[in-house]
Amino acid sequence: MLQIIGWASSALLLATLINQVYKQWKEGTSKGVSKWLFIGQLLVSIGFTIYSVGTDDAVFVVTNSLLVLNSIAGIIIYFHHRRPR
Repeated sequence: MLQIIGWASSALLLATLINQVYKQWKEGTSKGVSKWLFIGQLLVSIGFTIYSVGTDDAVFVVTNSLLVLNSIAGIIIYFHHRRPR
């Protein structure tokens, strides 16, 4: 039962954050989005991924690894929108 709660929570968290990055990309703007949000999320997610591997927790390994990728996508989109046209 705890695994189901963990995976469901992971899916909800990822859906929320991935949706935000997708919205940022689709709208073609990063207005109101701080680069520090994604940079902070990236650093924290890397740390939590390392910790999760060390504790052998599959839910957190998968969740945090995907959060790393989401953060990288957010950073790339942010800087893409900031470049001079």
